[in-house]
Amino acid sequence: MKKRRLDEIIRLQAQVSYNHNKADIGKTFQVLIEGDSKRSDQEFKGRNSQNKMIVFPKVEGLRPGDYATVKVVDANSATLRGMLCD
Repeated sequence: MKKRRLDEIIRLQAQVSYNHNKADIGKTFQVLIEGDSKRSDQEFKGRNSQNKMIVFPKVEGLRPGDYATVKVVDANSATLRGMLCD
């Protein structure tokens, strides 16, 4: 019984988080680069002013500690995916 309720709450929270993140698709943010993405050393991860994690492809000349302007192109319940703006 407890496990079923917990699973329901987790599922509901994931859906709420996804809906919030989906609303950011198309928006542009200043992102503080924290380092390499967990899944790929070809991508950076960083946070915007709302403390949301954004993952985007690496570009030469940028490094952790720098700010980058990133446009969100996709989202899931935990992470936003973006592309660097020129």
